[in-house]
Amino acid sequence: MITLRAAELVQKADVILYDRLVNKEILAMARDGAQKIYVGRAVGDDTTHQDATNRLMVHHAEAGRDVVRLKGGDPTIFGRGGEEAEYLQAHKIRYEIIPGITSGIGSAAYSGIPLTHRQYASSVAFVTGHEDPTKGEEAVKWEALAGSVDTIVVMMGLSRIGEICRQLVQGGMDPKTPVAVIQNGTTPLHRMVTGDLTDIADVVGKSGITPPTNIIIGKVVDLSKEIGWR
Repeated sequence: MITLRAAELVQKADVILYDRLVNKEILAMARDGAQKIYVGRAVGDDTTHQDATNRLMVHHAEAGRDVVRLKGGDPTIFGRGGEEAEYLQAHKIRYEIIPGITSGIGSAAYSGIPLTHRQYASSVAFVTGHEDPTKGEEAVKWEALAGSVDTIVVMMGLSRIGEICRQLVQGGMDPKTPVAVIQNGTTPLHRMVTGDLTDIADVVGKSGITPPTNIIIGKVVDLSKEIGWR
């Protein structure tokens, strides 16, 4: 999925710096002659990868080219869009930030899961499930989160799903709280499995679900049985 404004700029760009999860159909929108440069970063890549991407943005912009930094989802939802904008600002490069459709919202909608609902959820939190090992402690306080929000959307957390669920239960969340794990949301490969905080890790293990995924935790997950439309 892509916004009209983003599609317009992709079609006009001289250079497109694109990430790992960008759909090939979106890249096909580029005009003839546009330079498409892969700058995707996988889990485990060192931090110098981001430095190289920053330098490429500035290099092509200073050369007078129209540059699109194309990300999967929304650039400012765990997409380093803020960091890259800071770098451009420091180098006096003009830029425009285009809102995107974050996978946390898109995958839920395509699964028939409303992240908020007047009867079940008046709050939602988007959190990262991928922790930075250099920090020495978890960035997300799962036990505190357990009692403070109705719906939790975990992005990039599949490998830690068992530990995340354990900490939420330890923080007081009902062990039978529904959980959905959605793979390749909004694409033809869209797939979902469900369970609760006590068994979802086992369900995932038996299902063969692999990244990219989003994890949705909360009562609203059960609504997929009623209003799921895929």
